[in-house]
Amino acid sequence: MDARIRNVYDALDSFAEPWQPRRLASVNDYDVKVVKLLGEFTWHSHPDTDELFMVISGDLVIQLRDGDVELGPGDVYVVPRGIEHCPKADGEVSAILIEPQGVVNTGDTPSERTAELRELD
Repeated sequence: MDARIRNVYDALDSFAEPWQPRRLASVNDYDVKVVKLLGEFTWHSHPDTDELFMVISGDLVIQLRDGDVELGPGDVYVVPRGIEHCPKADGEVSAILIEPQGVVNTGDTPSERTAELRELD
């Protein structure tokens, strides 16, 4: 098998911790990340970039100040740059995030949920 091939499901099975994204791949100046989500994150924004969420499994709510966005398996939503948001998952969610390299998961609001991007084992 080509070493550049990564399986999303195998990647998600390789870790259990929520809110700890792992780099699945990089393309140009963007990271494709896999992440598990559980509970409520922290309100934050990314002033300089959009953030793409693609739900693989589970149900994710992206809370926005003007209303919630509800996503299920296969759904994709882009949070526009500068928009304050707070992901929330009542049950475990597996998702893919696509954002420029170097983007911090808590954006402009550092907190106990701030995590360094990790590589897959």
